[in-house]
Parts: sequence; structure tokens; C-alpha cells
Amino acid sequence: MNSKEIILLNFSEIRRRSIKLWRGIPSEYLNWKPDEDAFSIIEMIRHVLEGEHLFHKIIENRGNLGDYQSPWNELPYLDVESELKFSETYRADFLEMISQLKDTDLETIRIERKEVNQSKTLGDYLNRIAYHESVHTGQLLDYLRTIGVERPQIWD
Repeated sequence: MNSKEIILLNFSEIRRRSIKLWRGIPSEYLNWKPDEDAFSIIEMIRHVLEGEHLFHKIIENRGNLGDYQSPWNELPYLDVESELKFSETYRADFLEMISQLKDTDLETIRIERKEVNQSKTLGDYLNRIAYHESVHTGQLLDYLRTIGVERPQIWD
């Protein structure tokens, strides 16, 4: 496997485990959150899906978001399947972008985020995107533990 294939496998595995978790959450708990300032469960799921699209746009623009408008802005929160369905095209576009990269792009393309004083190689940035989803998966597992709901087995 080359670097690009490993990155794609990592994204695939992380999302597979996230979906396994998300689909295992009883619908009556989707609006639960541990405190008033936290994301609810459904908000966190959307945050992950929407965040991936935002990161994709950051990569396309090498760090400059310009006047980015999220396609999720006016979308009501419904359920996990609706969130997944809405994000399908954006996910496919993101993975296609990665698959079109040359291995050298991972080291030579830089993502410059001046507003957060960040300059990263594309390979580093892609790994940070994957980490973002993983962190939120851990948070949701903790939410379910706090509620006392059985947690899906994602460690297969």
C-alpha cells in the first residue's frame, strides 16, 4: 500500500466505526447533551459530517475559505439516516479528491490557515481531519456511557 491508499483506508475505517456507533444510538437520545453548552448527539454527528466538507473546501482552497456557505445551514435535524444520506455526495467528492492525489502531493502541497496561524503539509492535514472524527466518536461513546445506554461494539 502506498501513502494515499493508507490514508483512504484510514478514512474508510474511521467512518465505518462512526456509522456503526451512530446507528446504534436509540433515536430518543439524539437530542441529549451533557450540558447546555455541549453539542447534542445529533448535532455532533452533523458536526463531523459537515466538518469533513469544510475541511475538503479548506484543502481545495489551500487554506482560504473565502465566503464559504455550508450546505447544511438550513437543513433541519432529523435522524442519523437523513444526516448520512445528505452527506453522501460530499463524502464521495472528498474521497475522490484524495484518490486523485499523487503521493508527492502529500508532502509538497501546503495548507495555509492564516486565521489560526497554521501551515501544514496536505498529508498532515488529512490525518488531522481523520483525528477530528475519531475524537468525536470517543465523545459520543462517553455520552452513551453517561446516559447509561449500551454502546455498540466498534472495536471489531
